Amino acid sequence: MDDDDRPRLRSSEGNFGSASLLASESLERYSLDELDARIALLEAEIARVRTHRDKSSAHRQAADALFRPRSS
Repeated sequence: MDDDDRPRLRSSEGNFGSASLLASESLERYSLDELDARIALLEAEIARVRTHRDKSSAHRQAADALFRPRSS
C-alpha cells in the first residue's frame, strides 16, 4: 500500500479524526467492486496498525525489563 493511499490524521481532528470521517461517510454511492476495494484497504491498514502496535509493545517490554529495579 502506498503512503498516499493511507488515511491521514489531521491535528485538528484529534487522534481518530480520519476514522470518524470514514465511519460517517455514506456508502450508498459505491459499487460492490469499490466496496470490496475499500474493505481491502481498511484491512491492510488494520494489519499495519496491529504490526506497529506489536512492535511498540515489544519495545516497551524490553525497556521495562532493562530499567526494572533489581530485586534483592
